[in-house]
Amino acid sequence: MCPPVHFRVTYSINPWMDPGKPVDLPLALAQWEELRDRYRALGHTVEELDPRPGLPDMVYAANGATVVDGRVLGARFAHPERWAEAEVHLEWFRTHGYTEVHEPAHINEGEGDFAVTASWLLAGRGFRSSPLSHAEAQEFFGRPVIGLDLVDPRYYHLDTALCVLDEAGDEVMYYPGAFSAGSRAVLRRLFPDALIATEEDAAALGLNAVSDGRHVLLPQAAVGLFGPLRERGYEPLGMDLGELLKGGGSVKCCTQELRQAPSSPAAGGQLSPQSVSRASL
Repeated sequence: MCPPVHFRVTYSINPWMDPGKPVDLPLALAQWEELRDRYRALGHTVEELDPRPGLPDMVYAANGATVVDGRVLGARFAHPERWAEAEVHLEWFRTHGYTEVHEPAHINEGEGDFAVTASWLLAGRGFRSSPLSHAEAQEFFGRPVIGLDLVDPRYYHLDTALCVLDEAGDEVMYYPGAFSAGSRAVLRRLFPDALIATEEDAAALGLNAVSDGRHVLLPQAAVGLFGPLRERGYEPLGMDLGELLKGGGSVKCCTQELRQAPSSPAAGGQLSPQSVSRASL
């Protein structure tokens, strides 16, 4: 994770950002620290990336890379305001023992548009990531990539419209209205038992959530998701990241997951079904 020391909204690159609405920086930092501390209280490992002046969106660490089996696919940002973040993330991986690090040729914004399940790498496109990045990710990770078209600018990244609840079990929740008709049909075919979010909960960024297979950390305003999650055996934990929502992100945007190779010593923790070690940069 990356603390929001330099977080502010001085430009707009998504519909959530309004430079006319000032950020309460001490409150943003307190909300971020509560999320970080909650991860640690649940037994997860959190690595912190040092924030850099002039890069206010670094707090949205999910966008910096995608890590699968210890292999790192870096990001290439769509907007120049964030271009410099990509190398900061790659530098962290290279200095923390990651040996398979790929600098991408095509635009992708890390876990903003890539979601990992046991069977597939789900890949969003339409507002940020290039469709060409999908073939690049498939070649690098050796996993089948499923392209999904996003059509509502409020849900400009896949992680605002879909959350993986159980990676091993291929279980997800998503908001159908964020996707094209064809992509909705694909999602129904792949995930017939998915939890379907309402427009109200999606608009609270309720799908910008993180699950470790048991606990689901999500925006506390997405009240309609709590009951259905409990019915499926999950423990929803509401988080208040209202200040960070002003930049268009919540729990997942602030969290990049380090998925280690099963037999590898972890640079930032090791994944297991019972205790998923997470980190964001």
